[in-house]
Amino acid sequence: MRIGNIELDGYAALAPMAGVADRAMREICAEMGAAFTVGELTSAKGVSLGDKKSAALLTTKGTVKPCASQLFGSEPKVMAEAARAALSYSPDFIDINMGCPAPKVAGNGGGSALMLDVDNAARIVEAVVKAVDVPVTVKMRVGWDRESINAPLLAMLCEKAGAAAITVHGRTRQQMYAPPVDYNTIAEVKSRLKIPVIANGDIVDGKSAKEIKQITNCDFLMVGRAAMGNPFVFEEINAYFEGKEYSYPTLNKRFEVMKRQIKLMCNYKDPHNAILESRKHTAWYMKGLKSAAELRRMCGEISCFEDIERICEKALEDNKELW
Repeated sequence: MRIGNIELDGYAALAPMAGVADRAMREICAEMGAAFTVGELTSAKGVSLGDKKSAALLTTKGTVKPCASQLFGSEPKVMAEAARAALSYSPDFIDINMGCPAPKVAGNGGGSALMLDVDNAARIVEAVVKAVDVPVTVKMRVGWDRESINAPLLAMLCEKAGAAAITVHGRTRQQMYAPPVDYNTIAEVKSRLKIPVIANGDIVDGKSAKEIKQITNCDFLMVGRAAMGNPFVFEEINAYFEGKEYSYPTLNKRFEVMKRQIKLMCNYKDPHNAILESRKHTAWYMKGLKSAAELRRMCGEISCFEDIERICEKALEDNKELW
């Protein structure tokens, strides 16, 4: 599949999860087979005001390509200015967030709130497309709530405004992340568009990825929470589509990748803050192991890299069969 002039190698991308899909995680997932990655959502207003935190979120230096910068906002002019500014960080494309359900985003007219004003949403896409010389994509939900499922309409307006691809998360804003996922609406979006459509929602392994692709007839897939502590899911999905056998890495290998991810976090951020953030990432890597509850408790108390080493030692001792 191509997004504009960008050729993609693989079957699934990493979703732009705020507070999760940082630069380190994106690099690791790309190495593990993610066809492209999308940075954490970034405030267009913050970018236009020169906010340092926003700049850090947009940084793609060293990131395995292709990589997108994702912006949120509610004003076409501000979004266009932010998109131009984002180009200085060399993203391969710009993604517009129309799906974030968080009150601090949607409550200010951005994210999923744009689905309540499709005309303004289309104006934003048009303004950003005119402002940059890279492809512009859009990530949306199926609607605000069950009474206002309008992703097919919004997607068509975005396509007309110049969007190069559309990602649809198969839930409403009202649902947040609760089941079920509405794959039928994603299929309807696909049936109405000429540009690529990417399906997102409860893709957790190779089997579910292939089933969802068949149900929706989508061009591509996007993985979110299933990649937390499990960047290997992209290798599995790629192998499944190619009809190859896939065995998950040994626990030693998994922990090797985890520790490399955390070291990258420490390189890219304030080391103290990165170690505190590593608590959640380390806990995700412990999912499904024996003594998982005790290991997660230990993860919540991480204060230095040596703590992570000790957690790995305990996990390996309690799960020798996974070496």
